[in-house]
Amino acid sequence: MRSGVIAQKVGMTRLFTEAGEHVPVTVLRLDQCQVVGHRTTDKNGYVALQLGAGSRKVRNVSKAERGNFAIAKVEPKRKLVEFCVSEDGIIPVGAEITADHFVVGQFVDVTGTSIGKGYAGGMKRWNFGGLRASHGVSISHRSIGSTGGRQDPGKTFKNKKMPGQMGVERVTTLNLRVVQTDVERGLVLVEGAVPGAKGGWIMMRDAVKKALPKDAPKPGKFRAPAEEKPAAVSAEAPAEQTQEGV
Repeated sequence: MRSGVIAQKVGMTRLFTEAGEHVPVTVLRLDQCQVVGHRTTDKNGYVALQLGAGSRKVRNVSKAERGNFAIAKVEPKRKLVEFCVSEDGIIPVGAEITADHFVVGQFVDVTGTSIGKGYAGGMKRWNFGGLRASHGVSISHRSIGSTGGRQDPGKTFKNKKMPGQMGVERVTTLNLRVVQTDVERGLVLVEGAVPGAKGGWIMMRDAVKKALPKDAPKPGKFRAPAEEKPAAVSAEAPAEQTQEGV
């Protein structure tokens, strides 16, 4: 099982095929999606990767978080998410996952937070039909009707569909096809709509109900973390003076 990625929703557009048909796509951008930490069976009881994306000002990061980012040798991130992986799906800490982690034609599952609609009635929230437009109904045409029985059962059951807050929920859309990738700009274009508003954070991973293509890179496609170069000794620096014992 491979790791997913954290992406940012840019918006929607369309692409044209060779036959002239247009394909509606959602543009997702990988903004410095790096591995921040590992979760191991010995220490945590499960195997996972902690990924971070986006940039964050150091002054807005707590001291404990700064220590974790310093250990991983990455800049502070705006969004942190864990993805469960198999033992052979571990990616080194500090590595940046690129857009070609997904191949064209494969299917992915996308998770995001839906757009908030505020307080909504039963017709908008649950697609109720409402009451009749005439014949005795006045004023309450868009009401939800009865919410329970009289003497039996004499109460309103729990989880009854009623007016209330609509949206701002975790929504997962399954089996979206990857249409195109752009490694240089870090873009992944998937067919169809993705939950969430523009600029929202999206979690994207391999589809659970579809087979992974054989040409998909394992454990993934990423840029290895840059190795630190040893500090050069200046020729003008004074040599250390040693004092011999008498």
